[in-house]
Amino acid sequence: MAIMTPENTAIHWQEVIEYVPTGIKSKTLIEDGNCRYTLMSLSLGKAIAEHTNPRNATVNVIEGQGVFNLAGKEIGMEAGVFIFVPANTPHAIQSSTEFTFLLTLLEQKENTK
Repeated sequence: MAIMTPENTAIHWQEVIEYVPTGIKSKTLIEDGNCRYTLMSLSLGKAIAEHTNPRNATVNVIEGQGVFNLAGKEIGMEAGVFIFVPANTPHAIQSSTEFTFLLTLLEQKENTK
């Protein structure tokens, strides 16, 4: 269930960021036909294994630190870092501290060929 609605269009990060002792907390903020905005909070030392997604995505780091591996290239993650992830590109995440980022999955285009 999404946290935000067309009537509730603003939140404060400190009210929705939540860490679990040894895992990942995922909260869908809002979803429509174009995008899904998901708040991801990782505990210290947690990893998200390499995977791909059929949609373009963006990662906007809100707090904490980690490493983002995008097709073999390591990108340091800290507050203020913005990463574009092209569709079907292998990527993985490793947290160095508790950290939170906003994951935006963009609309999946239909193949018109």
